[in-house]
Amino acid sequence: MLFMNPPQRFLALDVLRGMTVCFMIIVNTPGSGATAYAPLNHASWNGFTPTDLVFPTFMFVVGNALSFAMKRWEGLPDSQVLWKIFKRAFIIFLLGYLMYWFPFVHWNENNELVAKPFSHTRIMGVLQRIALGYFFAALMIRFMKPANVYRFSVIFLLLYWLILLLFGDNNDPYNMLTNAGSQLDRWLFGENHLYHGEGVAFDPEGLLSTLPAIANVTFGYAAGKWIQEKGKTYEGLAKLLLAGAVAVALALAWNPVFPINKKLWTGSFVLLTIGIDCILLAALTYITDFLQRTKWTYFFQVFGKNPLFIYLLSEIGAILLGFIPIGETRQPLHSWLYQNIFQHAGLYFGSLLFAICFMLFCWLIGYILDKRKIYVRV
Repeated sequence: MLFMNPPQRFLALDVLRGMTVCFMIIVNTPGSGATAYAPLNHASWNGFTPTDLVFPTFMFVVGNALSFAMKRWEGLPDSQVLWKIFKRAFIIFLLGYLMYWFPFVHWNENNELVAKPFSHTRIMGVLQRIALGYFFAALMIRFMKPANVYRFSVIFLLLYWLILLLFGDNNDPYNMLTNAGSQLDRWLFGENHLYHGEGVAFDPEGLLSTLPAIANVTFGYAAGKWIQEKGKTYEGLAKLLLAGAVAVALALAWNPVFPINKKLWTGSFVLLTIGIDCILLAALTYITDFLQRTKWTYFFQVFGKNPLFIYLLSEIGAILLGFIPIGETRQPLHSWLYQNIFQHAGLYFGSLLFAICFMLFCWLIGYILDKRKIYVRV
């Protein structure tokens, strides 16, 4: 990782990035997942909740950041740019893999620490999808004409739909266990290397469903580039808002035949999230640049200036809270804190309060880094 001064910034993009990281921490670290408020849970399968917007928005803001990086790379030779893209994608993927392996040991039935075997570590995941989405989007943007980048992004959505229909279960191609992506992951990685949070071997960040996620990055790049070039005019803002509304309408029209589904990352889900992100970005630009109401933005800028570092900090912190045992019963520190402190505020509100306090702790670390002008990049 490299510590450096911040590059050129655009306030609305920073705020959107920061809001995404902030909300991601809250939804990822409730006091108790069983008593989290409904909007803070993912849709069980088909459908959409506010929480389902978080991860695709992270992909979208990766594309926003690419719109700045590509400008800095314009005069560089292809070999140098390729090395930058490969290196960044590899580091992000590796960080994601190591994060799931961390702390590299676990407690056995005798309460002894033993090594966590490589044979049971998850290979794909959130940062891994970000790495692959960034990698392919960056290559497309560097070596293709802009129109072709967006054409291929749409083709990816349609191709993914076709693959699910042709190679999944004929009676239910969108089933959790029999869809084409799930079959590919089990064949390629094996069940022990997949996510088991659903109670079965199914990875919502699987390899095949990364294909449509590339579009979240490329259209995030388009929105970031548009804001930089046209975002200071009412016409530019109106067109961004219109693009968002059209994407949402197309998603809702597609939904009856290709359901909005975050865990499958369907094409309708991609269009819906891109559309909402464009609308949010237009609204934030209007508030910060046109109305000049910016006093409230610093809280989110702290997250937005160090997004990857703060996300990793939150995930590693949450893992440690679940790993450290307390007392004779060896209750995880996470549940001990919730039950002995936060649960007194109520099962649901206490769970939310735990998440907010944890988010504020992460913000404080980000605040200290920002005051010292330390920005972590890969």
